Amino acid sequence: MRGLGNRQQFVATVEKALAGGINHIETAAAYGESEVYLGELLKEYNRSDIYLTSKVCPTENSAQFIQGLDRSLQRLQVDYLDCFAIHGINTSEHWQWLQQLWPAIERAQQQGKFKHLGFSTHGSLPLVQEVVASGKFAFVNLHYYWFNQHLAPAIASAYGHDMGIFIISPADKGGQLYTPTVTLQNLCQPFTPLGLTYRFLLSDARITTLSLGPAIPQELNEPLSLGDHLEPLSEQEQRILQNLLDHQKQALGTDACHQCYQCLPCPEEINIPEILRLRNLAVAFDMQSFGQYRYQMLENAGHWFPGKKGDRCTDCGDCLPRCPHNLAIPELLRDTHQRLRGKSRRRLWQD
Repeated sequence: MRGLGNRQQFVATVEKALAGGINHIETAAAYGESEVYLGELLKEYNRSDIYLTSKVCPTENSAQFIQGLDRSLQRLQVDYLDCFAIHGINTSEHWQWLQQLWPAIERAQQQGKFKHLGFSTHGSLPLVQEVVASGKFAFVNLHYYWFNQHLAPAIASAYGHDMGIFIISPADKGGQLYTPTVTLQNLCQPFTPLGLTYRFLLSDARITTLSLGPAIPQELNEPLSLGDHLEPLSEQEQRILQNLLDHQKQALGTDACHQCYQCLPCPEEINIPEILRLRNLAVAFDMQSFGQYRYQMLENAGHWFPGKKGDRCTDCGDCLPRCPHNLAIPELLRDTHQRLRGKSRRRLWQD
């Protein structure tokens, strides 16, 4: 997804991944020409050696949805997918659409178009837990990182339902850790921020798959060196993660958002917890660039990154009595907006 601008670079990255022992490739119909590039490349490999996942966005129309699946198979030049995911059960409406799609999905699976059904989500914790509890899916793709553990209960729920747990892009969505800030690098010594993030996830036996998301071949070096390190976190690793928490606490003081989500719902539909999480990272770890990258998606990415920006606050005060830490939320929202505002970003699948 990150390396789609250059076809030669894309091919070189995938070839290095396969040569390094990676055997699971995940893409989506919405990721530009990724399926086309992969289809041409994978003809050179034994299909049975590779686990292939693709994703199609939910629709209200079952025929249109299955056409999307068939188009993915055609573009990938394969007869079946090992794993097929509903791309983005992000809202209750998406989940309602799925109720009408079940017969068509089950028929496609019976026809051998895919082996295992899963879903990806950018939705709320209650929605994710509801979908997991349905028992309809074999795996789930989640945003869960050391810097964002809000979906930890969903990890536990999915594990309890014997689901495969796929972590979405810990390097990029987890903090743009291919290019970490100097502050973060210094705090993580002798490890790298990226390496420590991978170890945090790999040491969790409930998690089965990490999406690496490299844009260039060189970005595979560190994850390939860590892929077999599944042992529990060492005392040194635990100590550094605790030091990160201590540093964040000291840097933020009484302005730290603890991510309890009790401030929601906001009458202006401001995504208060996410905005204040990005402020936490920008203030404590100088992750200004990452904060801008995510903040600028608000109001520009629809249900993929819902909510309004901080400057929409009207000082209604509705959130204030609900905050157990007595944060001055309106002031912090305006402060974050000043820190992180910038040019809006386009999603990969937008025109």
